[in-house]
Amino acid sequence: QVQLVGSGGGLVQPGGSLRLSCVASGSIFSINDMGWYRQAPGKERELVASISGGVRVDYGNSVKGRFTISRDNAKNTMYLQMNSLKPEDTAVYFCNYNQWGRDYWGQGTQVTVSS
Repeated sequence: QVQLVGSGGGLVQPGGSLRLSCVASGSIFSINDMGWYRQAPGKERELVASISGGVRVDYGNSVKGRFTISRDNAKNTMYLQMNSLKPEDTAVYFCNYNQWGRDYWGQGTQVTVSS
């Protein structure tokens, strides 16, 4: 059974930075896709960033140039470095692991960008 535990959220001022982490346990394979999604109040969950096949990296348009996704396969850990944060980045951030078509989700970590 795969389990994901996300952490690193918090309250930050506009222009600040945060680093999210997601530790995966269970049968984890580097070839499977991992990613970060977020959901703001009253909005649908949206893709923030993903690593596909252990190589390809994609970002949502609203975070390109500001966020960086990375993955340490030796530690089964995925990161999201978030810089130049904006109030519109406020949301609950979820890590995701897709194993052969089945999605696993972390519990979510709150990110609030406010002065």
